[in-house]
Amino acid sequence: MHDHFEWIATAAFGLEGVVARELDRLGIPAKAENGGARFTATFEDAMRANLWLRCADRVLLVMDRFEARSFEELFEGVKALPWEDFITAKTRFPVSGNCARSQLMSIRDCQSITKKAIVERLKSKYRTDWFEESEETVAVSVTLHGDIAQLTLDASGVALNRRGYRTWNGEAPLRETMAAALVSLSPWRPGMPLHDPMCGTGTLMIEAAMRMANRAPGLTRSFAIEEWKNMPTDAFAQIRDEAKAAFTPERIEGISGADIDPQAVELARRHLHQAGLDGKVRFEVADARNCQLEGERGAFLCNPPYGERLSDRKECEALYHEMGLLLRRHPGWSLSAITSHPGFERSFGRRADKKRRFYNGRLECEFMTFGLPKPKKK
Repeated sequence: MHDHFEWIATAAFGLEGVVARELDRLGIPAKAENGGARFTATFEDAMRANLWLRCADRVLLVMDRFEARSFEELFEGVKALPWEDFITAKTRFPVSGNCARSQLMSIRDCQSITKKAIVERLKSKYRTDWFEESEETVAVSVTLHGDIAQLTLDASGVALNRRGYRTWNGEAPLRETMAAALVSLSPWRPGMPLHDPMCGTGTLMIEAAMRMANRAPGLTRSFAIEEWKNMPTDAFAQIRDEAKAAFTPERIEGISGADIDPQAVELARRHLHQAGLDGKVRFEVADARNCQLEGERGAFLCNPPYGERLSDRKECEALYHEMGLLLRRHPGWSLSAITSHPGFERSFGRRADKKRRFYNGRLECEFMTFGLPKPKKK
C-alpha cells in the first residue's frame, strides 16, 4: 500500500477556500476546488484532518479517477482498484452515487455496477462467493462528471459537523461547520470581546470558544477511518492524545451570548457543558434591544431570523433595524450576521462594509459585516 494518497475535504459552497487554508495550517498543502479542497497526504494526515477541520463536511479518500463512457468501462475501472486493501470479507460497503453531465445518467445503475465490480474483485482475493457484510462499514461513492468517474471512500463516517456536543436544536439551527466558518470570517480574534445578542442554542459562541481553547472539534467522536483495515492505529491514538493535550479551556475569555427565549438559553448552557466548556461562556436571558456592553472594541456575531414566511417578515425587519441601533450604541465594535433576507441592509440602516455569499442548507445567504474601520487615505 502506498504511503500517500489523494484526498478531498468536502465543503459547502463558498467555504472551499476556508477549508484549504485550514489544511495548510495543519501542515497539509491543499488546493481549493468546487465542493471542497483536494490534497495529497498519509493516513495519519487524514486522521488529523478529520480531528481538526472546523469547516469541512467530510474527508474522502480518492481511490481513482478514470474515463467511463459506458457501463463496461465503469465496471472494468472499478474492478481494477485494490479494494481488498480496505475491505475485508465481512466489511459492509454500501455504495452511493451521483451523476452530472455524464453519458451514464442512471445513478442506480452506476451504483449497482460499482457494487458488482467490487464484489467480483473481492471474490478473487478472498476466494469466496458470499460476503455477509456484518462488521465495520467502508462507505463507497461513485461520482460521474463529464464522463469521468471518481471513486472515493468516506474516511469520516458521520458528517464532521456532528461534534457531539449539540443534542438539542432550536427553531433555525446553524450547522456547526458553518458556524465555525462564520467565526473564522468575522473580524473577531481571540482576545477581543465577542457577543451574540440572539444566540439561540449557542452554536456560534461555542464554536468560537472551542477555537479559543484550541479544542479539536472532533475530540470526543470517532471516525470511519479508525475502523478501516491496515490502519496505523497506534499513530491515530497518539494524534488523539496530542489533541487532548492541546485543549486549554482556561484561555477562554470575553465570549458571551443572550437570547430572549429562556428555553434556548438553557439549551445553550447544556451544549456548553457537553462541549467540556462549562462556565467558560456566559449565556443569559436578555432582549437584544436592551443590549449595552462595555469596551471600546469588540464584535457582535449572530444568525438572526430570516423571515422566510411572509407573516414573519415585518417582525424580522424591525429586528434588523434594532440591530443597526445596537451597533450605533457600540462605536468601535463590528457586527456580522448571516441572512437570506434581500432587504437586510435597508432595514439595518446602512450598507455592509463586507459581504460574502453562502448557502445555509438550501437557503442562499449573505454574510454581512458592518462597522469595519475605514481604510486610511494615503
